[in-house]
Amino acid sequence: MRATISPFRAFGFLLLTSLAASSGRAETLTVATYNIENYGPADRVTEMGFRKDYPKPEAEKRALRAVIRTLNADVLVLQEMGSQAYLDELRRDLKAEGLDYPQAALAAAGDADRHVALLSRRPLKNVVTHTDLDFAYLGGRESVKRGLLEATVATAAGDVTIFAVHLKSRFTERPDDPSCEIRRAGEATAIRDRVLKRFPSPAAARFLVVGDCNDTKASKALEHLEKRGKTDIVELLPAADSRGDTWTHDYRREETYTRVDHILVSPGLRQTVQGGAARIFDGDGVRAASDHRPVAVTLVLGGKA
Repeated sequence: MRATISPFRAFGFLLLTSLAASSGRAETLTVATYNIENYGPADRVTEMGFRKDYPKPEAEKRALRAVIRTLNADVLVLQEMGSQAYLDELRRDLKAEGLDYPQAALAAAGDADRHVALLSRRPLKNVVTHTDLDFAYLGGRESVKRGLLEATVATAAGDVTIFAVHLKSRFTERPDDPSCEIRRAGEATAIRDRVLKRFPSPAAARFLVVGDCNDTKASKALEHLEKRGKTDIVELLPAADSRGDTWTHDYRREETYTRVDHILVSPGLRQTVQGGAARIFDGDGVRAASDHRPVAVTLVLGGKA
């Protein structure tokens, strides 16, 4: 299924390409992933008590936009985005505050409330939402709930493809898979096989898999994303904040902190990672914006990282 994107200014991109080529300098591309915690109607506990299908509070939206402006990513992958109208609202409000993302895509898949989305300052092409991914699950078959959003970013140094994911949460009523570990492993396997179909030779390919995996680096889901047999597909980037802390999700009910938001890069892209690692944002307002912290990586394309 094709995802709808807004038209980009071809002249601006050609000018950028010409300048980069003539200068001979490396080009950078910053990609970030951010679970923005129910940017749409959801059941919430508010100052007025429990409210059903209540919008994200304006104070949280303001804090969220401040974080996004500080991140200043070229490409921003979002999880838990509401409908197209909410994505349009976020873009409009960011633009009014000085950050314009002329390119946008929203993945329409099995989850009608929480979508994967993408904002970009760079031209997008070959934008596709993969909704036909399924896998064997406890005697039956299930689909990847939020699909797989694929977008190729055009840069002066060549194309970079981003696969945006949001694996199943840990909430379930199934006693035979109490925290959905088996289901997430199945989703990851289906996603991995589609990525490998798109790029049969990862060693020479330039792509990333980014998003909220709802699992840690030692999980089966991450293991399945990274390899198939002896084939290395992507490598999970190390990531930490300015204090050296590595958590990205705050489970407030239990006061536990885990890293479930990840950036993984293909072997063909690994050497372009600036500083050899991703970074977790811990600036002002991040705790007020969402129960997740964003993760970002800067790629140095056409030169040494």
